[in-house]
Parts: sequence; C-alpha cells; structure tokens
Amino acid sequence: MPVLHNRISNEELKARMLAETEPRTTVSFYKYFHIDDPKAFRDVLYVCLTKLNVFGRIYVAKEGINAQVSVPESQFAAFKTALFASHPALDQVRLNIALEDDGKSFWVLRLKVRERIVADGIDDESFDPSNVGQYLKAEQVNAMIDDPDAVFVDMRNHYEYEVGHFDQALEVPSDTFRDQLPMAVDMLEEDKDKKIVMYCTGGIRCEKASAYMLHKGFKNVYHVEGGIIEYARRAKEQGLPVKFKGKNFVFDERMGERISEDVIAHCHQCGEPCDDHTNCKNDGCHLLFIQCPTCAAKFGGCCSDICQTELKLPREEQRALRAGRENGIKIFNKSKGLLHSTMHIPVPEKE
Repeated sequence: MPVLHNRISNEELKARMLAETEPRTTVSFYKYFHIDDPKAFRDVLYVCLTKLNVFGRIYVAKEGINAQVSVPESQFAAFKTALFASHPALDQVRLNIALEDDGKSFWVLRLKVRERIVADGIDDESFDPSNVGQYLKAEQVNAMIDDPDAVFVDMRNHYEYEVGHFDQALEVPSDTFRDQLPMAVDMLEEDKDKKIVMYCTGGIRCEKASAYMLHKGFKNVYHVEGGIIEYARRAKEQGLPVKFKGKNFVFDERMGERISEDVIAHCHQCGEPCDDHTNCKNDGCHLLFIQCPTCAAKFGGCCSDICQTELKLPREEQRALRAGRENGIKIFNKSKGLLHSTMHIPVPEKE
C-alpha cells in the first residue's frame, strides 16, 4: 500500500521546490458533481498526482472537487489526461491557468476530504447547488457592467475585495463565504428585480452563490464564468477592455495576481498606496495585512512593535508567550482604520 500522505517536513519540501529548475504551471479548477465515496476517490487521485510530482491544495467532498495545483511543465499533458479520466464529470473540466506565475506557489500536495468543497453553512436539504445562474463570458461581462439595470456582487472576502474589484461592485463585508450568503440576500432585497451578477476568484464561490440566490427567489441571476482569472485571461486574449481594477487575491504563496496597474488599496500601517498582502513574521501572530516596503523594513515584516520585539526573543521565550494564546481568524479589516504599530497582543498571565 503506497503512502497516502506526506511524511517529510515542510522546510525540506519547500527547499526542494525552490531548488527545482523545471518550470511549473499553477492551475485551479473545480466541479460540482456527486462523489459516492470521497475517501476512495481522494486516495486514487492522490497516488496518481503524486507520481506526476503535482503540488497544491485539493478538497474533495460528496458535492465535488476544488483544487489549486502546481504542475511541472513536462507533466502537464499527463496531468490533464489523468484528471479528465479520473471521473466522467471531470472530462474536459475547465482549467484556470494562473496569470502571473513563477511556479513557486506550492511545495507539497495536500488532498483532503471535507464535508463541503466550499464551507457555505447551508443546512436546507431543498437547496440544489446544481441549479445555477447563467454564465457570462468576458465580452458579456463588459456589456453587463455598462447595464444600469445590473448589480455586480463580489462574493469574495473583504480583504480580497480591498485590493481589487470590478468598478461599482457591491462588497459583502465578511471574512467568510458562510456569512456572506445570507448577507448578500439581505443587501440585495431591494434589487430583487434587477440583474444580479456574481463573481469570485475562479468561479466556485459565485457559482454556488448564484444557486443560493435563485433558491431565495431571485430570478435574473448571473455569474462570471471561471471567475476573475478566466475573465481577465479571455479579455486580454480577445483585446477587450479589462474592467477589473487592481489585484486578484489568490490563496497560495503569491497572495495576488496583478490584473491592472491600478493600486486601489493602502498600507495598513502608514496609509500609502499599496496592495501587497503579507503575514506577520511573528509566529505567535501571523496576522494577514497589507504592508508597503517601507513599513516592511521598519517593522521587520511584523504588524506591530510588540510583534517585532517578540520575534527577537529567544525561541523558548517566544513559545512560552504563545502558550495558551487564543487562535482564531487573524485578518486585519480595513474598516478598523490604520493598523496601530503598538497593537496589543493578549498574553495569558503566568501562574
């Protein structure tokens, strides 16, 4: 029986990836379809992709598959053949190729079975995720943007919207897709008779969101085919104006793909124009926030003076300070204003 999970340290795997000389292609794909035995499907796919030296993050559930992977160029044709043959529903599945890619997006393959491929919080058994809104291709998206009767809705998290979005798109300010769905229904109640256009990074969230809106009684629901990634690629290939402004946030080491030269966000520490996300270098924090090069140098890649000070302590002291510290979603919200350089991080009192 082959090993069906990784047993090598992340440090060694990352070093191996960085030492590679063969170019890689970063690609994302998803598909809603029924899988009878997700665990068995996962194991077969894991063995197959491991042989092809594919890295990335893949979630499998009874409702389908959601994947972002990095594939060696020499194995890309074999990867497509294997993926298309893995299940009839995946034959010719759309592959979203990354727009900006240095091949260093992943260094290990993590293939997990989950309850849902997108955590949506929907418990209604009458909800049908396959009953989705109408797809819009790039030229249709551009035409719809100029339609005064259309409302564009960004179904990504607030920190994704902050660095890039379609002009006049409605932000649903939340950290999670689960919370966004009911919020979107409430926010759009007065626009129920308009054309509702939903979009996200690669299509998986807005497709489910379009089904949810239809389930909630909305009639004219659309979603951008392949999300921002496919829209930008097709628009550029066809010589169309690219209406998306700024960066498209991505959930890998790159943290963003530049779609247009517009920088619409600001450094969370000093307020200067910037759209580069980073995680605080302090292992006891890892706050996700936007940091300009000047502040990165000033704070050593940390979000605050206290984190910078903590990072300089001996490892054992850092671990002692982290012990018992509450872990949760650590994402800076622009609505809080500038990130204070002396932000307090709660530390439990010693007995």
